[in-house]
Amino acid sequence: MTQFLIRRIFWAIFLFFVATIITYLIFWVIPADPAKLAAGRGATMQDVARVRHFLHLDEPIWEQYGRFVWNLIRHGSLGRSFVNRQSVDYTIGQDAPVTASLVFGAAVFWLSLSIPIGILSALRPRSVLDRVSMTFVLIGISAHPVWIGLILSYFVGYRLHLTPISGYCNFFPGTAGAQCEGPVQWAYHMILPWITFMVLFTALYVRLVRANVMETMSEDYVRTARAKGASQSRVMVQHVLRNSMLPVVTILGMDLGLALGGAIFTEGIFNLPGLGHEIINAYNNDDLPVITGVIVFSTICVITFNLIVDIAYGFLDPRIRPS
Repeated sequence: MTQFLIRRIFWAIFLFFVATIITYLIFWVIPADPAKLAAGRGATMQDVARVRHFLHLDEPIWEQYGRFVWNLIRHGSLGRSFVNRQSVDYTIGQDAPVTASLVFGAAVFWLSLSIPIGILSALRPRSVLDRVSMTFVLIGISAHPVWIGLILSYFVGYRLHLTPISGYCNFFPGTAGAQCEGPVQWAYHMILPWITFMVLFTALYVRLVRANVMETMSEDYVRTARAKGASQSRVMVQHVLRNSMLPVVTILGMDLGLALGGAIFTEGIFNLPGLGHEIINAYNNDDLPVITGVIVFSTICVITFNLIVDIAYGFLDPRIRPS
């Protein structure tokens, strides 16, 4: 097991360096002159030269990248914004909880719905429940989150006045400058974003769980357990669900990472001050440190999620561990 953990950790470190190299090259080498972006449109050539020296852009590229990684690992620093000179770390620290609220809250909902629906559909194929769930899967996969969010905002928020149509409330009370706060108001404002965000993933996971359960139920060891007189509930819990949920754990780790990128659409619809909203503003203002910081932070989250899933999968399924 130790070798398995070491391999996974080294693989995560390798992915981190590959991802940061690609990100740095795209946003700091390909642009014509990042120093001009940092100095502003009205800067003179002398101003640009001073900014280039201050940002160490006059050094070889490998030294620039080494400095970038060293500041990230040693000091946890992603630089400062070109626009307001605010620390990128502080900006991400303010926005990341909003995106995390959206992604993890929606994940709880889509897992709570998709797993039981997928299991029941697999146990009763071609039943009314199965046909309804498969219709929902088709709609959920086909509909874009932007369209779903706008429809929900109009009918549920605007026409029926059941939920707010935009804005965010802080979960913890006592936050300075907060317009609204507290767990109740936080959940009340997040209902529509959660529903919008979870529709696609719920549809995908219903289909995934249904297919895995049906495939597992046809395995020889399940038929053997039934032939030995094991009850239906025991067969389902100890044999079918335990094995059919393993792929779900793997896909969940990857989907949580992908969900960070997909949050841009939902945050834009409901005006949530998360990472997606921040990176759009940074792109419009050519704010390279913020763009790079958000992408690197999201990359680290994806790598961490996948590392946790790999380790958890190794514990759940000893067959993939080295002997």
